[in-house]
Amino acid sequence: MNKPLADRIRPTELDDVVGQRHLLEKGKALRSLIDSGDIPNLIFYGPSGVGKTTVASIIASKTNRSLRRLNGTTASTQDIKDIVSELDTFSAPNGILLYLDEIQYFNKRQQQSLLEFIENGKITLIASTTENPYFYIYPAILSRSTVFEFKAVESEDIIPAVKRGFNILSEEYQVELEIDEEVLKRISVGCGGDVRKSLNSVENCFFATPTVDGKKHIELDIAKQLVQKSAVRYDKEGDEHYDIVSAYQKSMRGSDPDAALYYLARMLYAGEDIRFISRRIMICAAEDVSNADPQALVVATAASQAVMQLGMPEARIILAQAATYVACAPKSNSAIMAIDGAMEFVKAHPDYKIPSYLQDAHYKGAAKLGHGIGYKYAHDYKNHYARQQYLPDACKDIHFYNLSEQGYEKRLKEHLTRIHRESEEDNDGQ
Repeated sequence: MNKPLADRIRPTELDDVVGQRHLLEKGKALRSLIDSGDIPNLIFYGPSGVGKTTVASIIASKTNRSLRRLNGTTASTQDIKDIVSELDTFSAPNGILLYLDEIQYFNKRQQQSLLEFIENGKITLIASTTENPYFYIYPAILSRSTVFEFKAVESEDIIPAVKRGFNILSEEYQVELEIDEEVLKRISVGCGGDVRKSLNSVENCFFATPTVDGKKHIELDIAKQLVQKSAVRYDKEGDEHYDIVSAYQKSMRGSDPDAALYYLARMLYAGEDIRFISRRIMICAAEDVSNADPQALVVATAASQAVMQLGMPEARIILAQAATYVACAPKSNSAIMAIDGAMEFVKAHPDYKIPSYLQDAHYKGAAKLGHGIGYKYAHDYKNHYARQQYLPDACKDIHFYNLSEQGYEKRLKEHLTRIHRESEEDNDGQ
């Protein structure tokens, strides 16, 4: 019984697969393809322990092709050549179904070596990956494959698998089990949607519990100890990391402080670098709040400095204060839209001539070149504003910055409108 429990109870029929109803319910695209028996090249994308290998194995059992398995972490180009050498032989008369796990670890050349045989249909590829295939898989492979995304399994879907795991262990070891009601929930929730991890926890709880008079009493305390926070699904270099960060920033942008706190808590619980978290708050303060509330960037910057002095766990308070401030602040994207527009314009027109009166006049001989002559010093005029062209002649009428009606930007807009109007009135009266 050294074989892991997850492998011993692996389903052999699609209806027994835990979760993935969006793919495997009757009438869904993947289910229909499998039932048809005409299997195209497939890429299964999703986190570990959610059924990708199980579904691939079931597909293999329903086809008359020879199944071969490779793992991208260990397979070599020679392994691919060995498989190709079997084509059109007695060992693979109808072609080969290749299940390639962790395809993201295959380099470009290794992936390219499969193309000819995928294209002519002699090899049907079912590849799985925990990474976004559109980033890690060679485009020519992608274009010849259909991608299906597997999701983390909901906790309520995991509970039946956990119960089944305990029942099988009870039968195998001839031990009567008594399980606290909350144990099943603790395991199913604590394993982050990973069925394999939940079954590993079942085994750990079973073997860590002593047998007394032919019985094991699985208590909640042992489950709490064995289902640890390492089960949190959060890879600092993977999709889950970027998805949570994206949701975190979008929640602040969307003025939802509760959602911002939720994603902040998930990052903190998973051990994310507090410097990284604070940088995202600063970015949001500048990009999404901007001058609608200039204080937001001040708060975010101060928070960034404070968390480095305090460290965890106190840093969580500072981060929460800054994140909720930014989430609740009035929003404007005027600054980022303005600078992006200006950058695009400068990219197309990089060297328009600066008006001579704006050029540097702080050196001997500048006047002889006409530099600085005619410049109006703003503080010498009413409202500290002088009507003057500052842009180059070639683009003097272009407009980049559009102040919104949000928060402090509305006051800035009113101020500019007033001083421009009063300047025009003064000139008209002269």
